[in-house]
Amino acid sequence: MKILHVIPSVPKVRGGTSQAVLDMVKALRTENIDAEIATTNDNGDSLLDVPLQQLIEYEQVPVWFFQRFSPNVKAVREYAFSGQLTKWLWQNISRYDLVHVHALFSYPSTIAMAIARWKQIPYIVTPHGLLCEWSLQQSTRKKQNYLKLIERTNLNSSQAIHFTAEQEQKEVSRLGLRTPNFILPLGLSWPNQVVNARDLLRQRLNIPQDEPVILFLSRLHHKKGLDYLIPALSKLTHHRFSFILAGSGTPDYEAEVESLLISTGMRDRTHIVGFVEGETKDTLIQGSDLFVLTSHSENFAVAVLEALSVGLPVLVTPGVALASVVKQHQLGYVPKLDVLEITNALDEYLKNPQQAKEMGDRANQFVTNNYSWENISAKLVLIYQSILDNHQQKIS
Repeated sequence: MKILHVIPSVPKVRGGTSQAVLDMVKALRTENIDAEIATTNDNGDSLLDVPLQQLIEYEQVPVWFFQRFSPNVKAVREYAFSGQLTKWLWQNISRYDLVHVHALFSYPSTIAMAIARWKQIPYIVTPHGLLCEWSLQQSTRKKQNYLKLIERTNLNSSQAIHFTAEQEQKEVSRLGLRTPNFILPLGLSWPNQVVNARDLLRQRLNIPQDEPVILFLSRLHHKKGLDYLIPALSKLTHHRFSFILAGSGTPDYEAEVESLLISTGMRDRTHIVGFVEGETKDTLIQGSDLFVLTSHSENFAVAVLEALSVGLPVLVTPGVALASVVKQHQLGYVPKLDVLEITNALDEYLKNPQQAKEMGDRANQFVTNNYSWENISAKLVLIYQSILDNHQQKIS
């Protein structure tokens, strides 16, 4: 079985979706699936320094990179147009049994679906939350027109839509798409264990050994709800804690967050560490005491899963797709996206450290049992095979 995964970009700067696709392909290859990725050399505002138009190994995965059109206009760069990718897909897509397209409203994804339709190659789509209500409300007219004129036909012509959570499936059902769909969560690549992470983190940031550390680790963006979280934290003046803000965003939004920290009196209790990866990221997650993500909309939130996997309780709001899992299995706190509700949940955590530890212990075991890429990739292979069998019956 030869599978082509298409995604606009794969570097870590693009967040959890890119990493999830790399991990997915790596896991599929351990199942003896000949899986590859086709993408652009997009790297945010810059370009990856990688060989183009040839199959190379990137993050232990075979990847085809193609030149991204890079004018001065940011919106055009973000669309990730690539003439090289278009030509290559037209000439080579028929070599694959099935195409797995990731993300929407981006040129690589759109053109891959269109060419697959024209060449009659079966394909499935993983929207990664881009069809959820909050996402569609951003740039409303542009996205609604794009969906109506282009993506609806692409989606309705796909063999299946892959949702990673029940919440995503429910929200997208309101769009009236007629395509079959299935729910399969993303998996987790287990982080490397950092010896004495708690002590190491406190040494690096000069935090007292007995002081609780609350960690936010995600892309800095309006949808992450920092305008709710930071004011909530500021109300906990009767508790000792340090807040770590890890992640990067646009210069304008980073300045806005800095201003909010100052105006709420939180700046002196906050360590801003920027974008992190590798050992630094592992140390932050394993050395902290509570992971927080108060997002308006979060399709899966791999970082939440990473925190749970190392026994770190979490505080998430209902817009995070994993929130229902966290609440059902008592792996953390799920307040509404409201300053007072978040404040009360944080207060409960700080008052009951033993309860939080029990949540963390349950979290570690739950993730181990349910979110290994080994189990999820095996299920995905069965889905691929079923789709190919059905497609073969239709054309024979």
